[in-house]
Amino acid sequence: MGQAYARIVTGIKNPTISLLNVGEEEQKGLDYIKDASKILLSLKDTINYTGFIEGDKITQGHSDVIIADGFSGNVSLKTAEGTARLVTFYLKQALTSSLSSKIGYFFAKKAINDFRMHMDPRKYNGAVFLGLNGVAVKSHGGTDSYGFANAISVSVDMVQYNFISDLRNVISKSILNF
Repeated sequence: MGQAYARIVTGIKNPTISLLNVGEEEQKGLDYIKDASKILLSLKDTINYTGFIEGDKITQGHSDVIIADGFSGNVSLKTAEGTARLVTFYLKQALTSSLSSKIGYFFAKKAINDFRMHMDPRKYNGAVFLGLNGVAVKSHGGTDSYGFANAISVSVDMVQYNFISDLRNVISKSILNF
């Protein structure tokens, strides 16, 4: 489903799929993660599974779709959000620490604001639940009206662009090729 989602929403023809784990080696990780990897490897003719991925590589573009259990996935997302807030905090501190840094901020203000907007987790708010017979997007509990509006926008787009029927079609074709 993650592969189908990536094809439909991002237009990637053959998205790479990785499984979040504590290491990239086959012998590492909990048994259920290693078992999941074996199942994904057995589907090599259907999906583009590239193996395990560690948390430090999530943002490096090594994989288009990252599969994780609910616990590990949530810890990863919360860590990324916290890191983004920390970087923003330190950047703001650095840019207001002296007269020369304030002058530098004046000249770099547009670039810094663009950076801040790119890092804003509210912009990406809304986790899509796949595998349901309809559209379900869960908003982050701690978001504000901007983040919540983005989650609603994701839902509207999914309905407007017939995501569920497209998902069924892509999965049906994958199953027929399996």
